[in-house]
Amino acid sequence: MRDFSCFGENGVQVSDAASSSSSAPISTSSGKIGQNLVTCVYQCRLRNFSCFIITLSWTKNLMGHGLSVQIDDSTNQCLCNLEIKPGVFSKRRGFKNLEVGSKLIDVYWDLSSAKFGFSPEPFEGFYLAIVVNKDLILMLGDMEQEVRHKIDVTSFTPNFVFVSKKEHVFGKKVYSTRAQFCGKGKIHDVMIECDLAGTNDPCLLIRVDGKTTMQVKHLRWKFRGNYTILVDGLPVEVYWDVHNWLFGKLTGEANFLFQTCLSAEKMWGSQSNLDSSWSSSFRRDPHSHGLAFSLVLCAWKNE
Repeated sequence: MRDFSCFGENGVQVSDAASSSSSAPISTSSGKIGQNLVTCVYQCRLRNFSCFIITLSWTKNLMGHGLSVQIDDSTNQCLCNLEIKPGVFSKRRGFKNLEVGSKLIDVYWDLSSAKFGFSPEPFEGFYLAIVVNKDLILMLGDMEQEVRHKIDVTSFTPNFVFVSKKEHVFGKKVYSTRAQFCGKGKIHDVMIECDLAGTNDPCLLIRVDGKTTMQVKHLRWKFRGNYTILVDGLPVEVYWDVHNWLFGKLTGEANFLFQTCLSAEKMWGSQSNLDSSWSSSFRRDPHSHGLAFSLVLCAWKNE
């Protein structure tokens, strides 16, 4: 446990509260209805080292689960934009073929048996595969055998890196998600806990796999900050901004950024920011040597 108290008190004991995460929409400060949204960004390479940025947006609303797929090339030109709308069962399984210049793009998906938890992102029973010029550049899901029977590629080893993930989470005291900070490394349970009710000196806790890795005391004085924790032996820089929780509306959001760096042999990408430009920063230069994976959490308080 890391104690960030300015005055060096001993660490406080905070009991684990039951998660109050909810998948129900809430009203945002703009008056619009917020929905669960997870945006995942992958950087992919062909065998000739051509780069692509693939952005997947998983959504969940009253109609069900949806998915949008956007494929950009290294010049930030959008090559493909595919939307699988919630509730349209005929599109839960299918494929799309298109030709953009000299590029032949094939997108295959099957979400008909996908299983979901609190997150709009499925955890099993699905696949998504993207092929460019018969080169498999991205494959997600746990249905590899089904994919092998459907696609014709020169190699079945996709070359991609998970660059960034942005997720909206909801709760009263506890906000949780799952994250994979390192390539094909372990998937971790990440929990943010902050009880603002009945106290003038709230405390912020961050737990990874149930273990408290960060504690911020005197939060009203330190509503923004950053610190480094270790996950899988890797340094992970944690940034937090809970100003809206403390001084804004009751349903305001707090922002958290978890960012880790790997060696060039294991990963390529670039820095991401905590603000709205979090995804565009690395799109401008997909060959950048500023290597990082970023997890951005927008934590909304339920009334």
